[in-house]
Amino acid sequence: MPFSLWLSLAAICAMGAMSPGPSLALVLKHTLGGGRLPGITAAVFHAAGVGFYALLTVWGLGALITRSPDVFQLITWAGAAYLAWLGIKALRAGKAGVMNQQGVATTSRQAAREGVLVALGNPKLIIFFVALLSQFVTPGMSIMAKMIVVLTAMLIDGGWYVLVAVGLSHSRVLPWLQRHAHWVNRLTGVLLIALALRVVAGPITFG
Repeated sequence: MPFSLWLSLAAICAMGAMSPGPSLALVLKHTLGGGRLPGITAAVFHAAGVGFYALLTVWGLGALITRSPDVFQLITWAGAAYLAWLGIKALRAGKAGVMNQQGVATTSRQAAREGVLVALGNPKLIIFFVALLSQFVTPGMSIMAKMIVVLTAMLIDGGWYVLVAVGLSHSRVLPWLQRHAHWVNRLTGVLLIALALRVVAGPITFG
């Protein structure tokens, strides 16, 4: 995989990971309720679940492109519509949303369990990955290239939420985010709608 193509993949995975939703709420809950270690634990185990979904998506997309290109195109457009819906939802959220999550008493074991369950119990992740990874998967893609895609998605997801857990363990960070939640939601909405348009435009290629 060319480095320029990988940078595009990493940027798209980062935007996907940074969008507010159940995953952010999970890390917020365990960081506020148990401190830095449970928050990091939730982030790492959530990334493991994300990696599993990315693995299924990459291998499934390769087969689908070869056998049913029309079905693949329909699924891709459905994924783009879902991204746009998430973007509109974020734009309309105002100051509400996951930034107002409250912490409850928790442990690292609970954080690990819930991290995996939130990832694997969220079928919307499959739609999300189909929309995003369809830009990079080709019928003749090597196993090594597929593994790079999977590891990139997993490591960026885990790295982002670890940073969130570490940042939120400092008492001044969350109040600042809560005060500026409307701007966070607006930026997220714009990025998600831009991603949806990029998916509709077709695969990213570098000659």
